[in-house]
Amino acid sequence: MAFTVIDPTGETPLSGIIAGIDEEGLVSALDETRHGLEDGDYVTFTEVEGMEGLNGCAPRKITVKGPYTFSIGDVTGLGQYRRGGLYQQVKMPKIIDFKSFTPALADPEFVVSDFAKFDRPQQLHLAFQALHAFAESQGRFPRPMHEEDATVILRSAEAFAKAQGLEVQFDEKVIKELSYQALGDLNPMAAFFGGIAAQEILKAVSGKFQPVSQWMYFDSLESLPSSSARSAELCKPLGSRYDGQVVVFGREYQEKLSNVKQFLVGAGAIGCEMLKNWAMIGLGTGPKGKIIVTDMDSIEKSNLNRQFLFRAPDVGKMKSDCAAAAAQAMNPDLVGHIQSLKDRVSPETEETFNETFWQDLDGVTNALDNVEARTYVDRRCVFFRKPLLESGTLGTKGNTQVVLPHLTESYSSSQDPPEKEFPMCTVRSFPNKIDHTIAWAKEYMFESLFIASPSTVNLYLTQPGYIDSMLKQGGNQKMTLETLRDYLTTDRPRTFEDCIAWARLLFEREFNNKIQQLLHNFPKDSETSSGTPFWSGPKRAPDALKFDASDPMHFGFIVSAANLHAFNYNIKSPGLDKDIYLRELENVIVPDFAPAEGVKIQANDSDADTNAEAAGSSFDDNDELQQIISGLPSPSELAGFQLTPVERTPYV
Repeated sequence: MAFTVIDPTGETPLSGIIAGIDEEGLVSALDETRHGLEDGDYVTFTEVEGMEGLNGCAPRKITVKGPYTFSIGDVTGLGQYRRGGLYQQVKMPKIIDFKSFTPALADPEFVVSDFAKFDRPQQLHLAFQALHAFAESQGRFPRPMHEEDATVILRSAEAFAKAQGLEVQFDEKVIKELSYQALGDLNPMAAFFGGIAAQEILKAVSGKFQPVSQWMYFDSLESLPSSSARSAELCKPLGSRYDGQVVVFGREYQEKLSNVKQFLVGAGAIGCEMLKNWAMIGLGTGPKGKIIVTDMDSIEKSNLNRQFLFRAPDVGKMKSDCAAAAAQAMNPDLVGHIQSLKDRVSPETEETFNETFWQDLDGVTNALDNVEARTYVDRRCVFFRKPLLESGTLGTKGNTQVVLPHLTESYSSSQDPPEKEFPMCTVRSFPNKIDHTIAWAKEYMFESLFIASPSTVNLYLTQPGYIDSMLKQGGNQKMTLETLRDYLTTDRPRTFEDCIAWARLLFEREFNNKIQQLLHNFPKDSETSSGTPFWSGPKRAPDALKFDASDPMHFGFIVSAANLHAFNYNIKSPGLDKDIYLRELENVIVPDFAPAEGVKIQANDSDADTNAEAAGSSFDDNDELQQIISGLPSPSELAGFQLTPVERTPYV
């Protein structure tokens, strides 16, 4: 059976700027820019000068020669490389052949889930055949902790190995544990294998990601208790909903689980999964048991697709309350044993989460979405010597960390490297990656225009003596005053139509005028002082956009910017009626561009930041500042008026 994988990794295709291509087909990436490719990857090219035959070529298979170089093979007849060019990774379809069940059973291929147990899959493959044979011949599964049944399974596994001509050194304890636990069922294991099965289905219908190749066995025998007794009597089913766990762990362990006091910080996607698992295993359902869950957020519609304890009627309600109620509905034994709170766990709430609170806990589980909160909870767990279960997800990826007092490092003991920051000059004027344009859109457009600037205006309107204080502190005085002037006088809208006009002029300024000014300062044929083309290497010559209302991207920008601007000023939006926008766009007078002389643009990261200098504090002309100040309406004239900054979300 053949299966086509369209994208084996699911990662964004890599791309980069070319520094050179020699006559042997060795491609060099820019200095200090690792290409990240692997042997067998495929790439294609664009914007190459000299070897134009590579532009738009069929994907070429590469061989990695180093972190900054790779070979594309024979380039005979393609000319002499001159300059420029981009490479782009191409995900090529991959055909994988799978055996049907019967041949795969006799000649298995294994996915090793734990390399510390490298020989385990083959043993378990034979042991499961022995288990199924036992069930078929006896009409039942082996009894819990029953030595005779376990011995039968072991001998049967050895017989299967001999019949297949295999020399296998069986771990007797492992095979017997399979027999001891055969009648058991554990929710955490069901969740684990259910997640794998669900992902395999998604792989099958999408062709994305590498599927599991034939057989995968997983065990967690290290989870068996060493401090709780297990015997045929203690593991005998009791007729309760927890019999599947009693069979595996024993009654004593189940009793310990039921009397655990566990604190769950966060009731989002991970928090919902945790509460579901805990409800299923009976955690905290005993006379001394308790689950405390806290989350300060309310449920939004966008949460419903992945935070599965919530339903449409829950939108607007508190996550902790709804999650706790759903857990109790799953397992009524939790009624009276689960407490929901709405408090952030932080230094500001240490009166709520005080010493008595922490000392009374048996363990803590983080289900948070930010490092600052995780670090704080970790510090409290270290101080009070409480076990911590830490986890996180990102798309299909995830991580877990078990922190045990005096045994493991804490969460805060190791830190991820800081996120790479892009040079200001690159982001503002010379972007060459989609990451650069995203950073520009987020920081210099969205956050500056719709969050930071409205917040600055509100400070002016609400803080007495704001101007005097700002002038004394220094900083970007002129820029701050110009922001106040623009938002309170020059660009202050009165109607939604004003917001549309503002958005249209914003488009012209950012996507046309600034580009034309950049090309006026650095024409496409300009050269550096050393005689090399200015627009080469990481610098890519841009093209100014001419606004076209029929272009969905152009029109979408106007709609988004106008609505965000209107939100800042509490102006009601008419919605997405296209005719309203088109009608107003026809009335907007857009001045023709005229290049400004004397404008300095930072050309390299090592150069002085002319933008910072222009907005500097100590060199600002005092008369000019006073002129701007005199034109501002006083806060008393705008009594009761404030702007509404757009709220940040985890997705922005």
